[in-house]
Amino acid sequence: MIISPSILSADFKALENDIKTVSKASWLHLDVMDGNFVPNISFGPMVIKQIRSSSSQIFDTHLMISRPQDYISAFKDAGSDYITFHVEADCNVDEVIDTIHSYNIKAGISIKPKTSVDEILPYLNKLDLVLVMSVEPGFGGQSFMPNCLDKIKMLDKLRKENSYKYLISVDGGINNETAKLVKEAGVDIVVVGSYLFKQENREEVINKLGLL
Repeated sequence: MIISPSILSADFKALENDIKTVSKASWLHLDVMDGNFVPNISFGPMVIKQIRSSSSQIFDTHLMISRPQDYISAFKDAGSDYITFHVEADCNVDEVIDTIHSYNIKAGISIKPKTSVDEILPYLNKLDLVLVMSVEPGFGGQSFMPNCLDKIKMLDKLRKENSYKYLISVDGGINNETAKLVKEAGVDIVVVGSYLFKQENREEVINKLGLL
């Protein structure tokens, strides 16, 4: 299972050092929030560009913003490998996916806890990643919502039945126990935030979760 540390839980006073402590993970999850789509503000492309120069990890930029179509180019230039946006955003979903792909970047869609998988069925054949939120987006440190497991199982079933190529990712409340549950449901990637960054030996946590 791929472990994707979320830097939202990192110490921004020592961000470069914190990222080095999770360099064992092949991915890095970058939560971009605009204070409109979600009730919080995080960081933008300038921060991503700064850390890109010191990290060889795969950057999955998760846009929790109202109008992702206005910023695809900026996050491409910042060094994103994947750009994941929300189906609930104010956008033409097909056009955003096509724009992301036009930059030779992988395209992902995320769904909130109350959003059904049915909402993204028309796009699954075009996607490289589906991110299932297992908490309400906007803040780290929340508790895992078990109802996400049915969504993951459905996405895994649809992938197998239709030979879709997307990876399934989950974000929110991931720890040693919930990681086992989502792995059994069919997840490929777990986004780990506060649980990981609270640990002293982060490399050990990454190793353990990756072997599940």
